[in-house]
Amino acid sequence: MSTTSTDAAPAPPPAPASAAPRRWRGPEVTLPVGRQIWAWVILTVIAAISAFFLPALVAGGIMIGLGILILVRRTLFSWPGALGLLIGVILVIPVRQYALPIPLPFALEAYRAVLAVLLLALVLAFILDRTRTWQPIAFGWPIGIFFASLVISIPTNGDALVDQGLASTAVSSLVNYLILFSVFFIVRQIVTTERMVNGVLMGLVWGGVVIALFAIVERATRSNFFVRLHEFLPLQVLAEEPEAFRAGGYRSFASSQHPIALSVMFCLMVAIAIYLAKFAVWPRNEINRRVVYGLATVILLGGVLSAVSRTAVVVMAVMILVTLIFRPWLGVTLIALSLPALFIGLVALPRVFETLVLSFLDVDSLIASQQTSPGWRGAGRLADLGPAMEEFARFPFFGTGVGSRIVVGDEQNAFILDNQVLGTLLETGVVGLIGLIALMVVPVIMLLRWAFTVARNDPPYAMLAFTLAVAGAGYCASFFFFDAFGFYQTLFIWFIMLAIGAWLVTSSAPALAAKRARAAAPAKALVG
Repeated sequence: MSTTSTDAAPAPPPAPASAAPRRWRGPEVTLPVGRQIWAWVILTVIAAISAFFLPALVAGGIMIGLGILILVRRTLFSWPGALGLLIGVILVIPVRQYALPIPLPFALEAYRAVLAVLLLALVLAFILDRTRTWQPIAFGWPIGIFFASLVISIPTNGDALVDQGLASTAVSSLVNYLILFSVFFIVRQIVTTERMVNGVLMGLVWGGVVIALFAIVERATRSNFFVRLHEFLPLQVLAEEPEAFRAGGYRSFASSQHPIALSVMFCLMVAIAIYLAKFAVWPRNEINRRVVYGLATVILLGGVLSAVSRTAVVVMAVMILVTLIFRPWLGVTLIALSLPALFIGLVALPRVFETLVLSFLDVDSLIASQQTSPGWRGAGRLADLGPAMEEFARFPFFGTGVGSRIVVGDEQNAFILDNQVLGTLLETGVVGLIGLIALMVVPVIMLLRWAFTVARNDPPYAMLAFTLAVAGAGYCASFFFFDAFGFYQTLFIWFIMLAIGAWLVTSSAPALAAKRARAAAPAKALVG
């Protein structure tokens, strides 16, 4: 029957205006009048309290923050927005430098608050949203082995820990590890689509570019923007401004706890930037994309130079070596592209270049620099090696217990080793070292294997897995040159990258296709 027939039933009359509450309608939001009034009341109260009880600069910062929050509320109160907030806090607010001004028995740092909110949001989402399912984490058993090695070290050293008053410290250290690793689990549960993966990768690189620019300025001016955040944000200062010097100038800290950690973080981001130069979704034009991310790579390398860290040179060398082994043509191409940059660095920054590169050619001086001040704080890595191995010989299997080595504060009982592998060996013994190898090396091997098997016919996915594996290999090398688990920013960045790797090997298009093929194989065998 035609819809224009006169026999069709007449349309129902519109509902009276009183049937629904009046609403304010704008281009993006629709709010009941009551909620609109309450929103204005709350904003007015916050503005009044800020104006009367807080310094003008802090009050202005709060109002600006509220305004931004209102403008971006739809983005922020979403999973991508929450993930962006977490990455922003990790990149911008230095760990152990600031706390939120909330009266608690402990210093509540911003990253801990964000992690707690995200964890609560995920728990509620799993309870209330029936469509949300647990995302496979791929690397569960390596993480489980690592945590098992930590847990075992506590009861096996129980008497000694109690006698030294370190039992609660050991448990606190274990809880702290859980907090650190929650970054991996939270990001993995949030990242469920390829679009989110691309957004995270681009966010890491461009956030790193901004940090690198500030680091370069800091190297030249000795002025660190990130230790002055409390001047316009409501943050409580926990520590004095750090400083260090090398190669005739200032070493940049930027938003990191130490120049070594800063340089290693930039190295990880360089790998991602090189990948995005080929496969980023923006810019769409390939030439423009290579130019844009080539510039980003140069800036990140400038950040590496501003930190003046030889550890970064080792990390980059390992990354290049792995690339040469598994993708020789790509490795040779990257080396060729890096030669002009090395020449420019030699001419423009001779002392920095000499410290970072040429010092490796003078083996005797390099060894001597690592044997300084034995038995004192800040001793060279080789100077620490002998005494550390003597201690290891006394507790070879389970160490002295996780958290037993306190290297800062009034309760200090050990020196900083600048060697995460050695520190793990002393705290948790050979068992802990096995756990550390499982945690760091096994995911790299899994990603490499996946790149050359499951994703071999899908270049964007294969190259992303290979990039993450290369970055992971470089990060593993850095564990011999700094206390990696003590520098959270770089560790968090690696956990975010590892979460993307977990998405790749479990939920990406090649992974799902391989899963379907495996499920269909038994059925075909039965039919045959």
